[in-house]
Amino acid sequence: MTEKSGVICSKCSRRAVFSSKGSGIRLCREHFLQDFEIRVSRTVENNGMIRDGERIAVAVSGGKDSTALLLSLHRMLADRNVEMVAVTVDEGIAGYRDDTILAARQICSRLGVEQVIVSFREEFGCDLDEMVRGKNVAPCTYCGVFRKNALNRTAKLLHADKVATGHNLDDEAQTVMMNYLKGDYERLMRFRPRQARSGLVARIKPLREMPEKEIALYCMVNGAFFPSRECPYADLSLRADVRDMMNRLESLFPGVKRTTVGGFVDIISAASGCFSQVELGACRQCGEPCVEGLCKACELLDGIKRRS
Repeated sequence: MTEKSGVICSKCSRRAVFSSKGSGIRLCREHFLQDFEIRVSRTVENNGMIRDGERIAVAVSGGKDSTALLLSLHRMLADRNVEMVAVTVDEGIAGYRDDTILAARQICSRLGVEQVIVSFREEFGCDLDEMVRGKNVAPCTYCGVFRKNALNRTAKLLHADKVATGHNLDDEAQTVMMNYLKGDYERLMRFRPRQARSGLVARIKPLREMPEKEIALYCMVNGAFFPSRECPYADLSLRADVRDMMNRLESLFPGVKRTTVGGFVDIISAASGCFSQVELGACRQCGEPCVEGLCKACELLDGIKRRS
């Protein structure tokens, strides 16, 4: 994945910065950027993710995935009637979030994209560190629920038509495998593409077919890779173990991440018409969409208050 003297691009005479084990193709900086952006554009177009006249809220954390997402969309949509606004969520994780928020500000400033920063403290009254301190809870559960809630609420305030997130091929394969391991068919089906639902701003994943390593390289060759520490809570989740397992399998059997996601797509096709979306109501406390009377964010907040 790094530039090596003597390795020549398959399309020109320049030195390659990228080589694929599966296809054997080697690409120089210019051809790698072109190939990456064409594939992202194809994902967007083939799935009807973005239409002219829309306003897209791009979730930009400052990490490599969201940075690559903003960069590639900025280039793809430059000549289209599409407006972008970056939304950065500050969960309040000491020794980690400050660096990534700075990186998010820098990339938004560089591209001239409006940025809105929202925090757990402002939205929910306390930081993630405070929510989990001294308690036997799963930090990633709290973080995921509150981040989704904050993104949806902010996107509605910004009158966004879609929320774009930086989920990549590795993320998608991990999520599918996690739900296989849990035997959670219902959650697996909820992971499939959904129809628009009242109160929820539609989510799109333009990078969902892009491997994590290629995303990192895309940031590097664009001069937009900002090294940061891993989230201190990352190793406390099942995802961390599944990530390591999938990386080992990919090393032994190149392409296994893509086939894992492809198998899930086949399951969706086979289950077509057998699983309907749950009708959503409004949370009795905050008004956000939920399955029953109380949304998950308010349920967790009530639990935090009781333990305080």
